[in-house]
Amino acid sequence: MGILQIHQALAIANDHGLDLVEVSPNAKPPVCKIMDYGRYKYEQTKKKQEAKKKQSTVQVKEIKVRPKTGAHDLQTKIGHITKFIGNKDKVKVTVMFRGREITLSQQGRDMLSRIAESVNEIATVESYPKFEGRTMIMILAPK
Repeated sequence: MGILQIHQALAIANDHGLDLVEVSPNAKPPVCKIMDYGRYKYEQTKKKQEAKKKQSTVQVKEIKVRPKTGAHDLQTKIGHITKFIGNKDKVKVTVMFRGREITLSQQGRDMLSRIAESVNEIATVESYPKFEGRTMIMILAPK
């Protein structure tokens, strides 16, 4: 519509039953639009909801094992890990040491490396095995 005085723009907006909305206040002269402001706010909230719907959240699932966990039990745990990775979740594999088992830290490292090796087609090691107190932790992420 061009450059108008504020009272003229407000009169035009009132004639059409709409609102005068300032779009760019820092411009010289400031830019305004004549629109239905309530409808505009409604459409903005709908766009935000749609964006939130399409957004995916990554969860961190945890699998706990012990240094003397049997081979069959370990295969079951690996099955759970593949299921979690298939759902695009990260997996935190924890080896818990109790009492004197802390001396078996090499066995714990071997177990974590076997787990990483068995799921290397679908997952990558995001955080290599490290000690946190009496537990050894490794984090796997989907490829």
